[in-house]
Amino acid sequence: MQKIIVASTRKSAGKTSAIAGLAKALRKPFGYIKPFGDRLVYREKHLWDYDSAVISGIFGLQDNPEDTTIGFQHSKLKYMYDEAGTRAKVREIAETAGRGKELLMVESGQDLTYGASIHLDAISLANYLEAKLLLVVSGSDDEIVDDIYFLKKHIEMKNIDWAGVIINKVHDVEDFKDSYLASINDLQVKVLGIVPFRKDLTHFSVQYLSDSLVAKVIGGERGLKNTVKHIFVGAMSADDAIRSPLFKKENKVIITGGDRSDMIVAALETSSAGVVLTDNIYPPSNIISMAENKNIPLLLVGGDTYQVASRVDEMEPLLTKDDSEKIELLGKLIKTHINLEGVS
Repeated sequence: MQKIIVASTRKSAGKTSAIAGLAKALRKPFGYIKPFGDRLVYREKHLWDYDSAVISGIFGLQDNPEDTTIGFQHSKLKYMYDEAGTRAKVREIAETAGRGKELLMVESGQDLTYGASIHLDAISLANYLEAKLLLVVSGSDDEIVDDIYFLKKHIEMKNIDWAGVIINKVHDVEDFKDSYLASINDLQVKVLGIVPFRKDLTHFSVQYLSDSLVAKVIGGERGLKNTVKHIFVGAMSADDAIRSPLFKKENKVIITGGDRSDMIVAALETSSAGVVLTDNIYPPSNIISMAENKNIPLLLVGGDTYQVASRVDEMEPLLTKDDSEKIELLGKLIKTHINLEGVS
């Protein structure tokens, strides 16, 4: 069985999306583990790592949480296992997840050093499992190049089977190649491919927004699969909002107070994906009925409009098991832009 550690140099580089894309493109029976969880969620009376739950849900792996993740907190794991115990436990869950599979994909923590103090960083995982190490790098062009140079100069790789790097979410691929690829190749770093940035991969559903805000859906529930492409903060008058070019865009979500009937009606009368109602204030019943008829969800949340808008602005559009179009796109991007023979 082939084993690949998928790691990244920075948080939110796109490891989980890369794994989903690789699994779609390679089309091999595979297992998955993420030994050190860093996104704790509660699902079906179990503690899951979010990424583990998503990969298991997308590909129907039927894994139990305890079979994919050892734990979530440095403080607990530090006293549960020494290095030898950690190595043995990682090998145990890897054997369970990989049984009968051609490939085992192992996702590391949020960056290359995460978990080092408890022996669960990416390089330790590669050593324990005698696996290839695949790095996903992303960020600005300068950050990508800095990370690759730092890896080559300062990270000890002589005992690691380094598969190479996937350069992810690049806005101008041809410009990046012209400006940087030759110098990266001079470092003798194996670039498996450069994946272009796609705006549609940053979009999310109203359901995802609702779950992230822990909102109560009070109308338009049939529209929870609507795609969110734009966010509009409705803190001004409805007349001023309507004159804004952003307000005219389709697939927008309006964030406004539940007592702002003028703004809510204006949102419902345009191509809105949903409306977030702040301060836990219910709008009049006729507005709820209007949202119901138009399949535009009304999400009721606590906090004022500014606080909620700040939370939405900081929200990371993570992959979900129901993002079928995104998952297909990831598979196509990986198949088109990555040297799969170098991976496998």
